[in-house]
Amino acid sequence: MAYPSFRSRLRAFQAMHGTPPDPGFIADLEFLENRDLDLSVRLGAMLAFNALLITIGTHPISASPGAPLSLDAASQPVLTLLSVAGIVPLVVSSFLVLRALLLGEEFDSEGLAAGEALRQRLFATFVHSIDAQALLLRSAIRWTIAGGAATLLVWAAILAAKLA
Repeated sequence: MAYPSFRSRLRAFQAMHGTPPDPGFIADLEFLENRDLDLSVRLGAMLAFNALLITIGTHPISASPGAPLSLDAASQPVLTLLSVAGIVPLVVSSFLVLRALLLGEEFDSEGLAAGEALRQRLFATFVHSIDAQALLLRSAIRWTIAGGAATLLVWAAILAAKLA
């Protein structure tokens, strides 16, 4: 799979600003850049949150014997497997976040002369990228909620088994 070079996007952008862009174009571009930055910050925070939840989710497996949430894999295989299963949605969420972070704004400038058509293509590509990132972020949040809920349920089951 060949990866497209950033050079074609740079040339298209250089062709666009060959003529001075109007203030509306600049304002639209700044709005899109701010939305993209906002999504990047949210995606980065979500990735850090998932890492924290995965670490917390592994606690019953890695806790010292005798700790309130510790598990012994040999004598508590079901709870151990459930604890690991609770981490799976968090890993899926992390994958979705990484996929969103790596999503680029690829567009084809072939056949377009500098000017409004090229600007519209750039905007359309930018908006599509933002929409795709937002969709992946929403999915990642759902998976994180599912993983967090599963982890809490497993913790409740561990404590219930220890109290019984």
